[in-house]
Amino acid sequence: MMIADRVRAIWCREFQRDDISVDDDFFTLGGQSLIMVRIQGAFIEELGVEVTMDQMFLNPTVTSISAYIESLAASGQKTTW
Repeated sequence: MMIADRVRAIWCREFQRDDISVDDDFFTLGGQSLIMVRIQGAFIEELGVEVTMDQMFLNPTVTSISAYIESLAASGQKTTW
């Protein structure tokens, strides 16, 4: 499974909806701090990567945050996927 698919699955679960596209904006979807914290926790638990709140703001779509997570792996940061 591609990282974007896994990130999208996390978003769908945390937003409690299944119609999120990879280009939907976190904030447009109604994202707020509690959802962000739960998504960050899921990234740690399920992907083994820590994504800071700054990066969540800078990368507010599944596509952009997935690219950021992939760049962490490329730079040698430990991940579990």
